[in-house]
Amino acid sequence: MEVAAKIADVLEVSLDYLAGNTNQLLEKNIVKRITDIQKLPAEDKAHLFALMDAFLRDHKAKKAYAH
Repeated sequence: MEVAAKIADVLEVSLDYLAGNTNQLLEKNIVKRITDIQKLPAEDKAHLFALMDAFLRDHKAKKAYAH
């Protein structure tokens, strides 16, 4: 298990991806940010999620109108 974890770390993929348990390739820096977010107080998480939701909504709207 330790060797597999090191291989996944070097390849910058999750163990699930390496083992074929998921097709979802998560970037290492995104996983790190998610871990950091989980450590935030609830109020800070709420502010961050509101900002992310607004950004994602705007991105989806731009993408929808571009077609």
